[in-house]
Amino acid sequence: MAAMSAAAQPVLRDIVLVGGGHSHVGVLRLFGMNPVPGVRLTLICRDAHTPYSGMLPGYVAGHYSHDEMHIDLRRLAAFAGARFFHDEAVGLDRGARKVLCRGQPPVPYDLLSINVGSAPRMEGIEGAARAVAVKPIHTFNERWLALLERVRRHAGATAIAVVGAGAAGVELLLAMQYRLCNELKTLGRDPRALRFHLLEAADRILPTHNAAVRAAFARVLAARGVMVHCGARVRRVAAGRLETAAGAAIEADEIVWVTGAGGAPWLRWTGLALDREGCIEVGATLQSSDPLVFAAGDVASLRGRALAKAGVFAVRMGPPLAKNLRLAAAGRPLRPYRPQRRWLALISTGDKAAVASRGLLCLRGAWVWRWKDWIDRRFMAKFGDLPAAAG
Repeated sequence: MAAMSAAAQPVLRDIVLVGGGHSHVGVLRLFGMNPVPGVRLTLICRDAHTPYSGMLPGYVAGHYSHDEMHIDLRRLAAFAGARFFHDEAVGLDRGARKVLCRGQPPVPYDLLSINVGSAPRMEGIEGAARAVAVKPIHTFNERWLALLERVRRHAGATAIAVVGAGAAGVELLLAMQYRLCNELKTLGRDPRALRFHLLEAADRILPTHNAAVRAAFARVLAARGVMVHCGARVRRVAAGRLETAAGAAIEADEIVWVTGAGGAPWLRWTGLALDREGCIEVGATLQSSDPLVFAAGDVASLRGRALAKAGVFAVRMGPPLAKNLRLAAAGRPLRPYRPQRRWLALISTGDKAAVASRGLLCLRGAWVWRWKDWIDRRFMAKFGDLPAAAG
C-alpha cells in the first residue's frame, strides 16, 4: 500500500539512503508505517539482503540459518514505497547533489543518508590481504563459508587465529570453535586437531567491559584451550603465521580479522569531514559537515562522544534519523540524538549460553542466551511481519 500511495504523490523531495545497515532498515520501516506525502525514498545497496549483526555469532555457531539472520531489503523497500537500486555507491558529487554508483547513472538527492557500515583498516600491515576480515559484515558470509570448507578438507591439525579481543572478536572465536569442533565430530575426526589463538593489541581482553566480564571470558577461553596473546599488535601476516610488533611469531593456518574497522575508502574523496579512522563526522542531529548529508551506524563518528562500533547504537539511531529526515524534508528544525551512556551487551560463548555486560553488571548462563535469542528474534520479526502501511 505504501508503494501505491507514494506513486500517487508528486515528488517534491528525494531522500536517498546509501547502504542497508541497521539504521536504514529502521528508517525504511518507519517511513513505510507513516509515509510523507511528496517525499520519495531511494535505497542504494550492493546486496538485496542485509545481515543482522546480533545474530552473526549464532549463525557461525550453527544456531541460526542464513535466512533467519538476514533482512530482505527489496521487500522492505517495497513496503516503504522506496525505489531499490541494486548497486554500489562509489562517490558523491555534492555540488550537483548526486550519488555516484558503480553500475548506473548518478542518482540525484535532496537529502542523503549514509549507513554503509565499516571496512577493515589494515594499512601498514604487510600481507593483511591474507586474513579473513569480518567487516564489512555483508560480505563476511562468503568468506566464512570458504574458511569452513577449507577446514573440512584440511587433513591434520589446523591453527586458527582471531585478531581482536573485543566483544566481537571473543564472541566470534567461540562461535567458530563451537561450529568447527562439531563439524569435525560429524566427519568422524578429532576436534582436538583444532587450535585457536586470540590476539589483542591492548594489555587485556574485552578492554571496554568490566573486570567481572573479562574474568568470566578468561575462564571460558582457558577452559576451551584458547591461547590468548595480549599486548600482541600484529605487524605482518605471512603464509601460515602472524608476526607481532614485539617480534613474536604465531603459527596460524587461518586468520580472522575483527579489529581496526573504519570508513569505506571512497568517503575520502567526498569532501565530508572525517575522523582519523575515515568515518563521517556528525553532530547531534546526525548531519555531517554538509547539512544535506546524514550518516548513522558504524560509518558515523559522533563529535564530542566516542561511540562503540556496536549494533545497539546503529539500531537506536534509526528512529532519530528517520525523524530528522522528515523534519529536514519539511524545512523544520531538527532534534538532537542522545545516545545512552550505558548499554546492555549480551555476549554469547559459542554454545547456547551468554554473558550480560552493562556497567558493573555481569550475569552468565543459558538463560542469558535465551534472553538474547528472544531479543534478536523480536527485532527480526519487525522486518518479517511488516505491519499495514499508512496512507
